[in-house]
Parts: sequence; structure tokens; C-alpha cells
Amino acid sequence: MLVLGIESSCDETSAAVVSDGARILSNVVASQIALHRPYGGVVPELASRHHLELINTVVTDALREAGVTLDQIEGVAATCGPGLASSLLIGLTFGKALALARNLPFIGINHMEAHLISPWLSAGRAFEPNVSLIVSGGHTMLVHVRAISDHTVLGQTTDDAAGEAFDKVAKLLGLGYPGGPEVEKAAHDGNPTAIPFPRGKLNDPDFDFSFSGIKTSVLYWLRKWEQKEMADGRWQMAASGSPPSAFDAPRPTLPAQTLNDLCASFQQAVVDVLVGKAIAAALAMRVRFVTVSGGVACNGALRDQLAAACRRHGIELLMADRKLCTDNAGMIAGLGWHKLQAGLRSPLDLDAQPNLRLG
Repeated sequence: MLVLGIESSCDETSAAVVSDGARILSNVVASQIALHRPYGGVVPELASRHHLELINTVVTDALREAGVTLDQIEGVAATCGPGLASSLLIGLTFGKALALARNLPFIGINHMEAHLISPWLSAGRAFEPNVSLIVSGGHTMLVHVRAISDHTVLGQTTDDAAGEAFDKVAKLLGLGYPGGPEVEKAAHDGNPTAIPFPRGKLNDPDFDFSFSGIKTSVLYWLRKWEQKEMADGRWQMAASGSPPSAFDAPRPTLPAQTLNDLCASFQQAVVDVLVGKAIAAALAMRVRFVTVSGGVACNGALRDQLAAACRRHGIELLMADRKLCTDNAGMIAGLGWHKLQAGLRSPLDLDAQPNLRLG
């Protein structure tokens, strides 16, 4: 069975063709990073307009790359949530219209649930029970996955997601957009033990996360550094006479090594929490596998340190390929195949669900 998947939950327009729920024949992703970079974040109206301009071309390219025609497609899957309402509507409406026009079965897909299968798609392995770490700009959660479409959320962030913290710290430091890769780049040449940032909720008995505290700790550290610079006469206050107090306030330029150490210390604190919680959940659930997906799963430090921790505890680790970590239609089509094969269908009046939850 060939399934066409469509993803437009945020700022990537993507289409993919998956065969038999395991083989990704194509996975075309059109990124909008350059479009949103001048604004330092995703502008919903611009994102939806760009989806509308690209969706037909992206689907055509996915079919061509897969070497199939629309006549060979046997089902359509499209993301229905969570995400930006105006962005979701583009891909979802296109998918429903295509299914109606071609008389094909249609299924709406929870974007977060699709992340749960992306490591298995990457590995080309049969599914086994696991604890899954989903870590992205909008979500950070641990999920006990007993079978495909059978899962329980063990814990999630109580405030900022890990990726959101990366982006806010990058903005605070005047780095580029998207912030996560920029922080990681600077951290590569820094000392991860230079600054003892807090590890929020690391030792708590639950599996929830909190990254707001470390983000605020970076702000306070930078304020103290600025005050010292002003006291030593190396930097003057803003024209208002007040020291910077917000994340987007103008700030002095940190020396290169100081910036690197700051980013490395921040990144290490976040990684320590993610790794520690994931291992604790896997041991508590007594599973053989930990899986990881989501945009922040592209981070090299997280991948390396989670792999090392899993080896120490005798746990197998499956990480989604980087191209399947970020928003993509390959995972949408993959999960769609399993649901369609199980006889599930979505009504063609299915609406976008921006706040759709997992579980």
C-alpha cells in the first residue's frame, strides 16, 4: 500500500510517499527558515501563505521522486494538529480535497504521535515497546509506547520546551535564527563546566521537565557580567539609563570564549536533564529501547551523551535520522499507513486542531 503524507503544521511544507509503512520512497521538505529569519521566529500569516504557494509543487515533487503517479497512491494522510492553525489548514485541506477527488481513504494524523514512529522508520526495524523522548521547539515529553497507537505520556514540560529555551537563549545572546543550531555551534568550542547552571527537576521523582529556570539563569548571569563591565568602564548603559532587563534588549558583545563557555554550559545543563529523565523513565518502565525524535534531537551533544548513557545501562537506543527529526511528511505517511491498514478513517469534515494533545 502506497500512502501519500502531507505535513504543514508550522513552517515546513512537506510531502512524502511511504510503502508498506516502512519504506520511505520520497520525503520532500521545503523550508521557510530564510523567510522568517529577519523576524527572529515564525510569522504565522507568512507561513500559511508560503504553504499555499508551495503545497502543489511539493506534492508533485514527492510523487516524481518516489517514481509513482497519483493513480498508484492508495491512501492519504495529513497532519491535523498540533501546530499553527493557519498552517495546518493548508496541508489538511489539500489532503482532504485530494482524497475526495481521487476517492481515496483519508486519515488525519497527530504530529506528535508521528514522531513516535520516526526512529523505527529510520532504523528500518520492526516496532518494539519503548520509552520515547520527543524534544522540539514546542514540545518536550517522555512517552511509554507499548505498541503503535498505544501509548501513555509519562511526563512533559511544565513551562518552556527545550527547543524554546534554546531559541530564547540564542535571542538573548544575539545569535541567529533558528537559535538551537547557533547555540550548538558556539558550544562546540566552549567549556561545558564553566558556569554551573541549574538542572531543573532532574532529581524529582516524576518525569516532567522545566527549562524556564535555566533560561532565566542565563539572563541573570548575563546581567551580572554586564554590571561588571559597566563598573569597569568597558560598557555604557543604554540611553534610557536603565540596565537591560528583557530578552530582546541591546547588550554588549561577549568575548568569543565567554560566549562559547556560556553556550556550552547552558547546553550541557539541558542535555543532562533530557538524558537523566529518559534513562530514569526507561528503567522505571523496564523497556529495552529508548527512542528519540524532534528537532532538538539533531543536537550532537544530546545524541552522543544519550548514546553513552544507554550503553552504560544496557539499553538500546534508536534515534531518528536528522532529516526525520524535524517536521517532515515521511513520519506522517508512515503512521498513516498503519492507521489505514487498521481500518481507521477520518471524516472529510475533519478540522485543524492546533492544540491537539498526545494520548
